[in-house]
Amino acid sequence: MRRGGVSGEGWGESVAIGVLALARRVEGELGEGLGELGLTVGRLGLLGHIGGGEGISFSELARRSGVSVQSAHAGVKGLVAAGLVRDRRGGGGAASAIELTDKGIRLLGEAREVVAKVDRRLFGVEADPVMRRMGAALRAAYRVMCRGEGRHSLQRG
Repeated sequence: MRRGGVSGEGWGESVAIGVLALARRVEGELGEGLGELGLTVGRLGLLGHIGGGEGISFSELARRSGVSVQSAHAGVKGLVAAGLVRDRRGGGGAASAIELTDKGIRLLGEAREVVAKVDRRLFGVEADPVMRRMGAALRAAYRVMCRGEGRHSLQRG
């Protein structure tokens, strides 16, 4: 009998542990597909937030990504070097306005196709019925969380 580990007695009913296990599987599949594009899940997140509006500041990018401003700077530096984003800073201490380049827009579109394939494979009509129901529940929960209403916000509180 195994004791103490996450596969031990009592853990099988934990939603939190189940979500973590599922997240690891999804991240692995996404990572594999995104790797073919030269992306990681983290870089996809940065590109998605940058592509979500007209120019974003480093502080807003950090807030949305859940990282420090220094980490956002480091991530953007790599994206700039790859030609995926640019900073339309006004100069003279003006706030940054980071935006996607045409190359970044194309890559983000290709990445969306990878995400859609993983969604279909894991949660689509051909998936296990339990996984299909879980996918529907996660989509509904995500919509509520994206609205950022009180305790349902994506931000930790």
